[in-house]
Amino acid sequence: MESASSVLLGELFARSADLLFIASADGALLHGSGGLREALGPGVAGGALLADLAHPDDRAALSAAWSTVLQRDEPVSFSVRLRDGGGAYRPLSCSVSRSSDRSAVLGSLRPAPAPAAAPLTGDELNTLRLKARLLDGLVEHVDPLTIWALDRDGIYVYHDGKSTAKAGLTRGQHVGHSVYDLYGATPEAAADMRQWYDGQVRRGRGEAHGADWDTWLIPLRSEPGGRVDGVLGVSLDVSDSRLVEKELRIQLDQIAAQQKVIRDLSTPIIEVWDGVLTLPMVGTVDSVRTAEVMDSLLAQIVEKRARFAILDLTGVEVVDTRVASHLIQLITAIRLLGADGIVAGIKPTVAQTMVALGLDLSQLNTQRNLRAALNYAIRAMTSAQGASPAAGPAPGKKPAP
Repeated sequence: MESASSVLLGELFARSADLLFIASADGALLHGSGGLREALGPGVAGGALLADLAHPDDRAALSAAWSTVLQRDEPVSFSVRLRDGGGAYRPLSCSVSRSSDRSAVLGSLRPAPAPAAAPLTGDELNTLRLKARLLDGLVEHVDPLTIWALDRDGIYVYHDGKSTAKAGLTRGQHVGHSVYDLYGATPEAAADMRQWYDGQVRRGRGEAHGADWDTWLIPLRSEPGGRVDGVLGVSLDVSDSRLVEKELRIQLDQIAAQQKVIRDLSTPIIEVWDGVLTLPMVGTVDSVRTAEVMDSLLAQIVEKRARFAILDLTGVEVVDTRVASHLIQLITAIRLLGADGIVAGIKPTVAQTMVALGLDLSQLNTQRNLRAALNYAIRAMTSAQGASPAAGPAPGKKPAP
């Protein structure tokens, strides 16, 4: 005599569906076919509740359908999303009925048919044709452009554009190939490509096929807010513009170097005597130039161990109030380094500007011109050497009493 379970299994597998199960009256799965275990994973075994596998939004409909089948003998059909072994919910059509001895519920599952797409209206068809024409126009006539698209598995489904020839490729060459096989040579590169499906729009630059590319990566969804199931790539060959950019950078560097030479020539620091530096300034004196002069002159005073630094303003016609203030600060900084600063050749207009500042000019050492400033410095150093005790008395003379 056959056991009850054998009878139930016979009834179950007499059906034509591949995903079959036997459940108790409370919805616990007792047996499942191999196809069911393969589709939903091992979680369908061991008394798992069908309601626990259902999507939370489908559990109410599942409960209602289950109550109905327990109260009648006719099969009941409904749609439900069940969680598979990978954690994703699969839409399925479910048909359940009571067993002949009413001790259990027999069920079969089939993949839910995709909803039929609504026919396109005339306006939608016109819009679709227009988009196709726009895309064709871009790939046919925009020379540095390549447009490509990937499906959810990273397989090229579109690859076209005039710039493909520059890269040594034929149009559509990548279609059907995996982006991971073509460009994911390292684990790091493959991992970066998988991040393209996180829903973020990206832009980046890189080199491939001997060209520089500026690429936009745009996630694609079948429906708004749905799962990303593709990536659109728009790549521009920017090799020519990158070359122009490099040439411009070289030219700018050359101009900067020439400007530095000009600045150095316009403010030469000359050692006219042992321990005496002179800085002739000609033309327009602005704040930037004054700051550069201060840095260079102070560095030379320390390097040369200069006693005097002469600022020759004979060739300067006009200075503004800020520059005049910088000059006073420069003289003060020279003194802090143990040297004396002398200003020579001040024009009347410059003198008026400096007086108008209201600064204390009593300590400012000024001379009529460069020659007078040099004479002053040489006399001061000669006098200092003659008065130095280390020099001693002249030969043949006694020290003064």
